[in-house]
Amino acid sequence: MQFNLHKPIGVFDAGIGSYAIVEVIRRCFPQQDILYLADRASFPYGAKSHSELADCVSAAIETLARFGAAAVVLASNAPSVMVLDEVEKTQSVPVLGIYPPVAQALGVSRSGVVAVLGVQSLVQSHEIQAYIARESGGRRVEVVNGSPLVQRVEDGTFLSDPSGTQREVNDFIDRLRSELPGLDTCTLSSTHLPWLLPFFERAAPDMVFLDPANALVPRLSPHTTSGSGTTVCIATQSEQFPLAGLRDMFELLGVEIVPHLVEQ
Repeated sequence: MQFNLHKPIGVFDAGIGSYAIVEVIRRCFPQQDILYLADRASFPYGAKSHSELADCVSAAIETLARFGAAAVVLASNAPSVMVLDEVEKTQSVPVLGIYPPVAQALGVSRSGVVAVLGVQSLVQSHEIQAYIARESGGRRVEVVNGSPLVQRVEDGTFLSDPSGTQREVNDFIDRLRSELPGLDTCTLSSTHLPWLLPFFERAAPDMVFLDPANALVPRLSPHTTSGSGTTVCIATQSEQFPLAGLRDMFELLGVEIVPHLVEQ
């Protein structure tokens, strides 16, 4: 299988959430060719052990490099924080991660009460605590498990059941505010969560919700080239998460891309 792409930027994650990163790159670099890998065979990254996650991330990067990616974006906060430092040393192409914008969140917070919303593996990792310590200057930052909301994006129910999604987001924010009095700023540190930004903003119009993808653009710029502006999607699958489910999600999102099945 070959694709007529000019020095494409590779983008990957285990699920549909990372397609939001593809849209950011397309908006900022309209002539950039993009090779998007939906690694459904490894979904969810958030439930993997450290070693399992490192193996999945390495395999995905190598797949994108094999198909010609000139640089790769690991479009997921948890593996970027947890394993990218060790994985990128063995790769043949530059790899950029997506990271919780902790310093930015502390900078815009009025109360100084800030939360990083992520998946379970990120929340439970010692790496996120070390990352926060570096980024926060010793200031307190809470890490909160948002995995139940991630599923709303992955299965498309945030689109098919917006009222139910809003209720769940409202309940989530209410619990969060009761546990963290004064909370006014959150980072949406799973690539799925920015899809729910309108729901968060309706649930808490007085709070700030930061998308980690915004910090990617200046870091990615040196790796971009002028191509035809084509986006190609390749995907792995499992019995639980077949290719057909990805096609259905693209249809729900109004995305006109045909995924191509690949083996890692």
